Amino acid sequence: MTRTRIPSPQGSPPAAQDSAPALSHGLKQRHLSMIALGGVIGAGLFVGSGVGIASAGPAIVLLFVGTGALVTLIMRMLGEMSAARPSTGSFSVHAEEELGTWAGNTSGWMYWLMLCAGVAAEATAAGAIMHNWLPFLPAYGWVAIFMALFCGSNLTAVKNFGEFEFWFSAIKVTVIVAFLVLGVLAIFGVFGSAPGTHQLFDHGGFFPTGAAGLAAGLLTTISGFAGLETVTIAAAESDHPSRNVARAVRTAVWRIAVFYIGSMAVVVTLVPWNDPKVATDGPYVTVLDRLGIPAAGTIMQVVVLIALLSAMNANIYGSSRMAYSLVNRGQGPRFLGRVTRGVPAAAVVASCAFGFAAVIAGIIWPTTVFAWLLNIAGCSVLVVWTIVCLTQLKMRRRLEREDPERLMVRMWAFPYLTYVALAAVLGVFAVMAASSDGRHQLVGTALVVGAIIAADRVKQRRTRRTAESVRS
Repeated sequence: MTRTRIPSPQGSPPAAQDSAPALSHGLKQRHLSMIALGGVIGAGLFVGSGVGIASAGPAIVLLFVGTGALVTLIMRMLGEMSAARPSTGSFSVHAEEELGTWAGNTSGWMYWLMLCAGVAAEATAAGAIMHNWLPFLPAYGWVAIFMALFCGSNLTAVKNFGEFEFWFSAIKVTVIVAFLVLGVLAIFGVFGSAPGTHQLFDHGGFFPTGAAGLAAGLLTTISGFAGLETVTIAAAESDHPSRNVARAVRTAVWRIAVFYIGSMAVVVTLVPWNDPKVATDGPYVTVLDRLGIPAAGTIMQVVVLIALLSAMNANIYGSSRMAYSLVNRGQGPRFLGRVTRGVPAAAVVASCAFGFAAVIAGIIWPTTVFAWLLNIAGCSVLVVWTIVCLTQLKMRRRLEREDPERLMVRMWAFPYLTYVALAAVLGVFAVMAASSDGRHQLVGTALVVGAIIAADRVKQRRTRRTAESVRS
């Protein structure tokens, strides 16, 4: 695989990934589009969003609008950088080149941790569903089967992963579109009397839980979009990386925004936000039951299982590629850089092993180790977004000076919207700091980030000492 590298800024170490073993180019544009959807449309939309509705009420729609706008800006920045410099490490490589190894290390390993924790959470939920249907095997047995299945699929040619994700995501998108169509018809009275605005304002108003509810709902909406960045990682293994990532970024964000915002608008218009079933059974099941759709619960359980497996598959892929990139830049154990038939096999196995170990931790220490891991993972995406904003500010200015032809995708209203996005992410940190649960997440995340930066400092000192001893 041939990569063209933008020269690193003076004083910043060059990314070493260009000399890494070659990965295959098996992904097509249709794969990238569906990978962007598959990594982010998981059980969080079909079930978890009910928790956000229960927290914020009908105002959850505004939270998704605001969060969707922020994610759009982040993805535009990622699209600009990845189209100019396609790389398996995506934002981690760009951060290392522009800000230094501490930034590449921090963003890369925090993202890896987030994806691996996501694999564990998704596998646990999928195992529970299968155990309910087929109880002859314990839930962790189903987890082991799913882990083996997707570890195996990710160890084969990358196009097989792409095909898995394409069809998984196609099913989810079909279900969401059908739900939106049924919901809009119900709003206009096709399934009975039109609901009007009663459900939006008759149960405590549009902001029934006030600022505290909005803060709690905000964290739910943020976590719902985590994983969308995987498409910029996958672009490096497509046939035309720069062109494909530009197209995928342009289309994926608005599609997801429509699915999330549209779904939430339909739900809070058709059912009371404080209906207990919204949080327990999920908003989709609650609405379909209200419309009299036969076997709505069973249908949605199947869809949720597919969503979980799809997100699990995408997260194994993203985490393995990020680990591969970090290792081949000298930021991790060398054995993880081993490539077999164009696939980073060692990184795939290591990511799956970490995910399965996290599942076991969830069984043995559900309220301590596993809860701590999920809390840090939930905050990791904010760390990544902060570094993305800082990286794009510097990389854009350098590209404009040195190689403006590479700017196939441009951030809108640069640098003003970049500063707006950065301020929004920092604002989310401030909101988290105002609650006890949020503070616990921040403290745990700060400890991990501090450990990564400290390890980077130690490594850099050793490297300098080795270089000095060789010169002397």
